[in-house]
Amino acid sequence: MKSESKVETGEKQFNRLKGEKSPYLLQHADNPVDWYPWGAEAFEKACKEKKPIFLSIGYSSCHWCHVMEQESFEDVEVAKLMNEVFVSIKVDREERVDIDNLYMAVSQMMTGSGGWPLTIILTPEKKPFFTATYIPKESRLGQIGMLDLIPHIKELWETQQEKILQSADEISTALQQAVQISSGGELDEDTINLGYKQLTNLFDQQYGGFGNAPKFPTAHNLLFILRYWKHTDDKKALDMVEKTLQAMRNGGIYDHVGFGFHRYSTDSQWLVPHFEKMLYDQAMLSMAYTEAYQATGKEEYKKTVQDIFTYILRDMTAPEGGFFSAEDADSEGEEGKFYIWTEDEIRDALSSEHEDLILQVFNINKNGNFNKQTFKKRTGANILHLKTVEKELTLPLHVSELELKETLSTAIQTLFTYRKKRVHPFKDDKILTDWNGLMIAALAKGARVFNEPKYVKAAKRTVDFIFKVLRTSNGRLLHRYRDGQAAIPAFIDDYAFLIWGLIEVYQTTFEVKYLQMALKLNNDLIKHFWDKKNGGFYFTADDGEELLGRQKKIYDGAIPSGNSVASLNLLRLGRIIANSNFEKKADEIGHVFGVNVERAPSAHTFLMISVYFKIGSSYEVIIAGNSGTKDTEEMLKTIWKEFIPSKVVILRPTEDESPEIVNLAKFTQFMKRINGKATAYICVNYACKIPTTDTRKMLELLNVK
Repeated sequence: MKSESKVETGEKQFNRLKGEKSPYLLQHADNPVDWYPWGAEAFEKACKEKKPIFLSIGYSSCHWCHVMEQESFEDVEVAKLMNEVFVSIKVDREERVDIDNLYMAVSQMMTGSGGWPLTIILTPEKKPFFTATYIPKESRLGQIGMLDLIPHIKELWETQQEKILQSADEISTALQQAVQISSGGELDEDTINLGYKQLTNLFDQQYGGFGNAPKFPTAHNLLFILRYWKHTDDKKALDMVEKTLQAMRNGGIYDHVGFGFHRYSTDSQWLVPHFEKMLYDQAMLSMAYTEAYQATGKEEYKKTVQDIFTYILRDMTAPEGGFFSAEDADSEGEEGKFYIWTEDEIRDALSSEHEDLILQVFNINKNGNFNKQTFKKRTGANILHLKTVEKELTLPLHVSELELKETLSTAIQTLFTYRKKRVHPFKDDKILTDWNGLMIAALAKGARVFNEPKYVKAAKRTVDFIFKVLRTSNGRLLHRYRDGQAAIPAFIDDYAFLIWGLIEVYQTTFEVKYLQMALKLNNDLIKHFWDKKNGGFYFTADDGEELLGRQKKIYDGAIPSGNSVASLNLLRLGRIIANSNFEKKADEIGHVFGVNVERAPSAHTFLMISVYFKIGSSYEVIIAGNSGTKDTEEMLKTIWKEFIPSKVVILRPTEDESPEIVNLAKFTQFMKRINGKATAYICVNYACKIPTTDTRKMLELLNVK
């Protein structure tokens, strides 16, 4: 294929990314850099021409990826150097998570840090010898720029190639050794207590959250701490969760006009966010707020979840089914421009008697309400955020709290309509199986807790879409769909997160087909991803592309690790169908990663949730009753209202002598109604209690106070 380089022709032409489906790769399709997608063609060219490879990994809503593109990859001078010295490859980290994981591990190993854009220079055999993140065009402040780096790499490659190849071999060997996991002892209550202690040491007493700026939501930490509170009745644990959830909801990290959370806060106060919105954050945070509502009954948490779902169903749902991946931080070349306001814009949008009140509620200042250096192009820029203390509001004498809520609701709708006229941030409309699995789980969970059928309807529609479109002819999952094409063999996260979603849909609807789907995928996961020698799940399947090493991950990043989610799935499925082999595999996951986890359990909080399910009070609840009758529904609604995290619930329909669930959970065969009433059969830690038709007695058996 002849190179179509703008450098040579001076015309707008496209490189080899033009035929890709990834929005991120397509953003680079008209760069003068002669980009290749990851694949055999690029590596064959590198081998043939004996050139190193410039590997650039990023994603469509990454702000600094855009900056590096504008500074360097769109620059003719830089592109000419890159095309002369390298074979250049672009990778979307959200599509090829396996490649990103591998070379991010290289970056961490070589430099102690990482991030995106991730820049790795490789030999033609895919072995790394240089790594960096963002690189400016020109050298500055001690950081080498592209115009100096490329000639330097060229000189080294031509004069010291043997030394480079030896170094690359050593790095690759070290990476493969690092992949080997040391098994540890039993993860137990001491591990859980240490994890909680580590989080309390990191907790920000003033603003909530953990650590300093930048501050991430990290919802799985909150899910873990809620379970710690439930298990220990430690009020401080619940206070930490509530402080964090309220601070985030009130802060600038939350989009008060269009709803949903931005990716993280650049400051410790949750005021100035990095404005991109990720699907996985919406899913994980909505589950944290849902559980906080169960734990406290506070309507503010319910309202937050409802608003997140409003955003997802309105703006992030594909017409054919499934949920889009992300929205960019930038619009019109400026980060946050779509989301920030001047006082004049607020007044112009509202034009009402309550505009002064709204300005006060959202902390709007004529001169702006945050560090001006953050947005140099805007004067008087404001990020909407709420007063954190009610008494800080000075309400007019004639305005009650109820009227304030109504006024605020009307104002938000008005501002939303006004904001729609702006240039919207770019939307990454690819559909990822793993992130969709998280949103399916969140919607199904919200549907039963808030008794809202439209949420589970959306979850079921997405399940149908994935099973129809994102599978191969032999039923194996695929990772990505966009523009009519499903591609890329699924990773552990795709299986684990979708199984989680299917379990939640089953728990909400009790339609056995969703449990059957979960079991089928779980069997595929074990067959193709399980390490038969040492235990635990690999990130890639046994028939996946061969990279430098086949990794196993347990560390929780922005989302929980696939192994941790799979562990909890195995425990829940094992309890639902009484399969002890599933529970043994969950136990093995704990052993396999034990050494790593015992050092820093606070970095593995979702696995701690699985440990809690295993060693704490966990319940199997079987409701024997006629489907849809008042007494059966009352029992189920009573259970869903309460925060009882370590449980599985089965509905055994009694109107049918041989319901489908009996084929999977044979122990339910002889569970019947007592005296013609819906009956709860409850087992605690493998010990079964006397069945009851009384909902109050049922709650006592479930240790609800």
